[in-house]
Amino acid sequence: MSASEAAPRTGSGAWRDLIAPGLSALLALAVLLGLGVWQLARKGEKEALIARIVSRSTAPPVAPPADWNPARDEFEHVRVTGRFLNDRETLVHGLAAGETPGRALQGYYVITPFERADGGLVLVNRGFVPTELKVQADRRDGLVDGGTTVVGLLRASEARTMFVPAPDPARGEWFNRDVPGISAARGLTDAAPYLIEADAVPGQTTWPRGGQLRVDLPNNHLQYAFTWFGIALCLLGVFSVFAWKRLHEPEPAGGA
Repeated sequence: MSASEAAPRTGSGAWRDLIAPGLSALLALAVLLGLGVWQLARKGEKEALIARIVSRSTAPPVAPPADWNPARDEFEHVRVTGRFLNDRETLVHGLAAGETPGRALQGYYVITPFERADGGLVLVNRGFVPTELKVQADRRDGLVDGGTTVVGLLRASEARTMFVPAPDPARGEWFNRDVPGISAARGLTDAAPYLIEADAVPGQTTWPRGGQLRVDLPNNHLQYAFTWFGIALCLLGVFSVFAWKRLHEPEPAGGA
């Protein structure tokens, strides 16, 4: 019988040839489906987190908690009374939304110790100043002297990622809102382990300007889930074509 007339490989040998690639494909399929299911679970968790943050941040302000628990208390809307220690403010490099959509302003966040009337200190992120107003003397009209009340959101210390430069406390160079680091550099031994992100003041024309925190957490987990499920579907398609060709390719000639 000629090669063109050879019968397809439908015997047990052909099926045995599919065992190893079939197991590999099955393992990869299980991993891909698992990643897709995990992303769906993360989607639910992220939606719950966003709802919790929005609920906390828009609630009437309350006193800060006596025992700080980031998982429970972060983004709580709080109110404190006392006075700013303006001579010990710290500037942290940052960006803020500009008046032109899509264009960011370069500048600093002004972190100022706040001496509470009921005792203790807490760092307050008073808001953003553009680079040209870095020097405090150039924004004297924005300083708050004497007793005042601050309303804002509780935030945990901002972790420094691998892409963020290390701080240089000696030169006053900070790139993340490092609560314990800034407190130590400023000699604040009894500062709270969190900071308060000050709310925006309606109609404010002076600097710094609060309300820079945007509760806008990305939630792309559904898209990621569809991606993993799509790759799994492609894997099924590719393996099906591979298996069909392997089972229907002609048996090798046995000799002349």
